Amino acid sequence: MKKIQGIDKEIKKLKAHLNQLTLNDKTKSMGGLLNKENILRKKMKIILYLFDQLEEMNERNLYEAYLLQLKETSKQILTLYNEENETEYQLEEVIEGFEEEYIQTGVLSILLSHYLPELMHAPHHAKLPTHPKDEYPRARQMKRKFYLHLGETNTGKTYQAMKALEKGKNGIYLAPLRLLALENYEKMNQDGVPCHLLTGEEEVIVDGAQHISCTIEKLDLELEYDVAVIDEVQLIQDSVRGSSWTRAILGILSPEIHLCGALNAKSLLIQMITECGDEYQCLEYTRNVPLQFESMPYQLNRPEKGDALIAFSKKKVLELSRYYQDRGYKTSIIYGDLPPEVRRVQYQSFIEGESELLISTDAIGMGVNLPIRRIVFVSVKKFDGEKVRELTSQEVKQIAGRAGRKGIYDIGYVAAIDENLSFVEEKLKCKDEVINQAVIGPHESMLEIQGIPLIEKLMIWEEHYRNLEHYKQMDIEGYLYVLGQIKRYKLSQWAQWKIMKLPINVMQPELLHLLLIYIEEYFMNDNREITKPRLHAEDLEVLETHYQEVNLYYSFSKAFHLDFDINWVYRERSKISKKLNYLLWRL
Repeated sequence: MKKIQGIDKEIKKLKAHLNQLTLNDKTKSMGGLLNKENILRKKMKIILYLFDQLEEMNERNLYEAYLLQLKETSKQILTLYNEENETEYQLEEVIEGFEEEYIQTGVLSILLSHYLPELMHAPHHAKLPTHPKDEYPRARQMKRKFYLHLGETNTGKTYQAMKALEKGKNGIYLAPLRLLALENYEKMNQDGVPCHLLTGEEEVIVDGAQHISCTIEKLDLELEYDVAVIDEVQLIQDSVRGSSWTRAILGILSPEIHLCGALNAKSLLIQMITECGDEYQCLEYTRNVPLQFESMPYQLNRPEKGDALIAFSKKKVLELSRYYQDRGYKTSIIYGDLPPEVRRVQYQSFIEGESELLISTDAIGMGVNLPIRRIVFVSVKKFDGEKVRELTSQEVKQIAGRAGRKGIYDIGYVAAIDENLSFVEEKLKCKDEVINQAVIGPHESMLEIQGIPLIEKLMIWEEHYRNLEHYKQMDIEGYLYVLGQIKRYKLSQWAQWKIMKLPINVMQPELLHLLLIYIEEYFMNDNREITKPRLHAEDLEVLETHYQEVNLYYSFSKAFHLDFDINWVYRERSKISKKLNYLLWRL
């Protein structure tokens, strides 16, 4: 009897709560509606529990009343979602076949986990391919042959590939860095092979040129090339940029493709090539200049001309440079945030012997060949975009391989400070861990799928390719963050795609703020020219940020075909670079 009385009391409470919700239904915000939906679902679970306690229960209409209120709330949630995303989803369509799960998890959960994925794979929509290689049907129809130039640093891999490129009627060189694209652009033009330069920061068009030197992200997959060279292919595993190498290998339209990089990428590259139905030939390279490890700890207070000291943070690089400059040594400084023009001046000073020492992050691991007598590991840990970790054996060898230069230093030396000595020695001796997965990114063909917001398409894409053996998805956190920030502007998916692909660090508040200003100016105010960024101070970090702001002005204008002052861009970059070099010489 007491049990029945207790249940009756709970039923009365539930009825009163439902009446209260019905009378005071003023909730309008998405957050408030989601909270209300959650409360209703919890109350319905309680009603079902109470039903189970008695053999007979005449309160089925109470459950139905709660269900009716739940559906009304879910419809309001969908209405707000539709308004925000310019969609027209209806509740009954969304939850059909998932009614029980809907009561457990709510309407947005069903929408995102079931309805939208099924919609993306519906017969009347463009389908996501089951394998990344099938995103490039034109390349699958072409007979392609790959030449794999694999081996240690400073072994002539890229040199041999570039010789093949220069012999082609037309062709393309794909670089990991703007500085490398610039170096090979200059070399080909000096060799009598007219060549364009194309990077995220500039376009230099040469009359009569049939060759292109560009950064890998600028590859045009619609064009065909007689010969293609893809440099530093081991970066195919990079969680942020690796998808650009995967895209190039799977999709480039060329019968002759040269891949240059580390030997530990060999098995993965062969797997990818054979899955595409293409042919390959493998060429392995060894060093002409031997490397010699110094078993005694490096003394920081006893540097020698030609030493390159390697740290893995801008702060440490600047500290070391200040330490040596205070003791009368002239240093060249290299780290990731420096503009390419500044790096070039710093490199040149070291090449010409004006600077006795080079202080750098692992930015020197790729690219320009420098007269380095000895590589010194001051640090052996780096932040890789996700976490601070120790260097891999391949990374140690890549950097160490920069020591020695034929005809200048016929032996390259590798050293480390005391605490890093045994670690570096072990990594130089051990076998490199094999690269077994290529990073993939979302393909623009998803823009053809109608009726689904881009941000949801990306989340569905993230699940779609999750279980492939030789591939893994890139980190799309930056894309999702940008799309979240610009959602209120209700831009077309084509515009959203272009914005999320802009080569900027959106996690940097100044750049995100400027991006939103440009969106307001162009999309909201219909301006054909956007505002030039202004320099407000002249310390190191402000100058570095301002350089990125100038690049955003350039890349946003190019992406949306706006009028802009290209001469001002070049003048401003040059001015910033001179000021940065001045500061670096006088730390």
